[in-house]
Amino acid sequence: MNVWLAEIWQAWRASLRRPGFLLLAAAVLALGIGATVAVFALIDQVLLKPLPYAQPAQLASLGRDTLDRQVSPLQYQHLQSLSGVSSMGLFKAGLTPANVTGDGEPEQIQALEVDRGLLPTLGVRLVMGRNFDAAEDSPHGAKAVILSYGLWQRRYAGDAHVIGRSLPLEGNAYDIVGVLPPDFDLLGGPDLLLPAALPAQSRDIGTNYLAVARMSPGTSLGALGAQVATRLHAMYAAIGGSQGEAGLRTRYDAVGLRAGLQEASSRVLSMFMVSALFVLLIAFVNLVNLMVLRALARAHDVAVRAALGAPAMRLAWPALAEGTLVGLTGAVAGMGLASLGLDALRGFMPVEWQADAVRASGWLSWGVALAIGMAGALLSALLGLWRGRAATTIDELREGGRNGIGRHGGLLGKVLVVVQVTLATTLLCGAGLFLHALRDAAQTPLGFSMQGVLTFELAPIKADYPDVPSVQQLSQRLLDRLRAIPGVVDVAAGTNLPVGDQLNMPMRAPGGEADSVEYRGVSPGYFAAFGIPLRSGRGFEQTDGAGSAAVAVVNQAYARAYLGGNALGKTLEMAFGTAGNPVMRVVGVVADTRQSGPLQAALPMVYVPLAQVPDTVMGMIRDFMPLRFALRTHGRPDDYRGAVRAAVAEVAPRQPIANLRDLADIARGMTEPVRLDLLLVGLFALMALLLAAAGMYAVMAVAVAARRREFGVRLALGAAPLQLARLVMRTGLFQVLAGLCLGVGTGWLLTGWLRSVVDSMAGIRFEPLVVAWVCMVLAVAGLAACLLPAMRASRVAPMHALRGE
Repeated sequence: MNVWLAEIWQAWRASLRRPGFLLLAAAVLALGIGATVAVFALIDQVLLKPLPYAQPAQLASLGRDTLDRQVSPLQYQHLQSLSGVSSMGLFKAGLTPANVTGDGEPEQIQALEVDRGLLPTLGVRLVMGRNFDAAEDSPHGAKAVILSYGLWQRRYAGDAHVIGRSLPLEGNAYDIVGVLPPDFDLLGGPDLLLPAALPAQSRDIGTNYLAVARMSPGTSLGALGAQVATRLHAMYAAIGGSQGEAGLRTRYDAVGLRAGLQEASSRVLSMFMVSALFVLLIAFVNLVNLMVLRALARAHDVAVRAALGAPAMRLAWPALAEGTLVGLTGAVAGMGLASLGLDALRGFMPVEWQADAVRASGWLSWGVALAIGMAGALLSALLGLWRGRAATTIDELREGGRNGIGRHGGLLGKVLVVVQVTLATTLLCGAGLFLHALRDAAQTPLGFSMQGVLTFELAPIKADYPDVPSVQQLSQRLLDRLRAIPGVVDVAAGTNLPVGDQLNMPMRAPGGEADSVEYRGVSPGYFAAFGIPLRSGRGFEQTDGAGSAAVAVVNQAYARAYLGGNALGKTLEMAFGTAGNPVMRVVGVVADTRQSGPLQAALPMVYVPLAQVPDTVMGMIRDFMPLRFALRTHGRPDDYRGAVRAAVAEVAPRQPIANLRDLADIARGMTEPVRLDLLLVGLFALMALLLAAAGMYAVMAVAVAARRREFGVRLALGAAPLQLARLVMRTGLFQVLAGLCLGVGTGWLLTGWLRSVVDSMAGIRFEPLVVAWVCMVLAVAGLAACLLPAMRASRVAPMHALRGE
């Protein structure tokens, strides 16, 4: 044992005494480990970390086989009493704006509607109080609320006697019956819970809820999913008609709750992990090349030790010991790079990824880093030993270390260069396509003017403004008061801003089928306030009120898609499946706006006067989103914040507002997720470029060193130095060209995959110009990597190379 330890210490001491190789090899490995561990830490945080509920592996999300997995109250009724399910719960698919009045400043908060089965199903233990009871979770039942831990601390200073107190919510008194634990973060963490209060025999088919089941021990997700599909297909078969046919065509299943909530994130993170693995593979290839170069340098020493009778294991031990040191150093350095990278990227991450601070410092991250580092370094050392196995032959002793690595070793090195260039080309193509898409997006007009516009949200208090006329009166008073602020040019109100969240409603054009399109209720002056050009007809006027003829304005995308491009005078009908749907006459056509930001195409859109939105539709809208108000101002919008708050307080003293923001900031925020995608893929591509260039140089340096004697013979026989340089350049550039061709092919396949993985990049396409630039950059990098070894080949001294012949 002492002999082996002495070998390890001697190898480590030699490496530390001349640390150039150790630092280079460890740096190469650290880049690959840092990229991989950083992405792994994100995956661990978002996808692998157990949910903060009791026995989370038993929780399943039920519904459609889609990203949102939403169910309707009618579907939920048919899913009761499933075999192998101990309990079920339901919650709304989005947070609802709610107004807290009294007890201090009015405040708009976020509420989540749940049924009384949700908290027991999740296994949530309340800090104090109880769950909703049957009376509270029924239509017209007692008004009750469960506070979040944050709201309890913020509004009640953690009062231990808060249970039983009243919370003034939406103009009504709600009894506080419980307080949630601090780690309850469903849908990002609501401020409070409200009872869903669904009727026992609901006919509601709107898929606006999420269903959670707790599986009994021994129940599998596959078996539960089969039951869900059977129940819901039987329900739609009984319904019949178009709704039944659509339901029978839909797939239903059950997945783990974590997967159901984070499926969109998992697709994006999978793209990051693939990119990081590309970098890691290139780093491994590079490390193999460096280990081979190291093996070539010690070839004569190994041959001497073999001639003196050293066993094979003693011959390999120094290289393995050095590989161990490289692996440990690379793992530690990689962990440092991963931590620094995550800290730098934290501001670009989505909010749902930052529920807890993402750190690459847990034992699992350390285990991944050490495993990758040790496995990569030792395998590279073994491959280097295999390629230098000829060093133990008598020929090596006779040649005095000038035998090189042989034909087969040279072939493997060429293959590794091709692999490196292929991987680097694929990553650079992906990054280039992202960058090209963002550049196009920056040059794409959004269809409205965002400069100098201040916006805010307002959810009218339901007790004070219960119907459309009262909401319309409040909106009109606010608009009149806001218009009176000095410096305000235009004002507007509507259900949506021109950019941001969407609102779909079923609409039917003349003689057509009902289709779900974007629906907007807006005030007169909305188009002027946002600078949306009118293409034909007219906009809305003050006379387009509740008692006048129903009118609508459509955008150009709707006119093209549903009205043959000629929209004026045609009629549209809201299609709720019941009689008495409003029929509207199209009086104007406006320009398209990109509601989802510049990376997505304009959506077909129908605008109606805010005063003509039906009560049923307004009730649905108010359950999901507030109204939006906007002011076009002279000067900086932020300078008007105080005046806006004072104006609202003057018109409606009890009414809170929220999200007072510059419209330009909202529009920029639409591209934030893609910026993270671009930044990470771009960083990985840059690392791939650097590693590929270094790898090409290492292989060419090894090849030139191995053929040094051959070059000396050629020069002695009259070959010109330029000929040798061209020979080396031709060999290296041929490998680069082969890698570029393979990389372009995989880049083309990557384009379709990116579209499917990143929803916001649906417009990404394979651009030959981008690919040409990528090839040019890599060709230049390859040329630079081959140039120095080629110059060395042309400068070989014949007498020195042939000494000993």
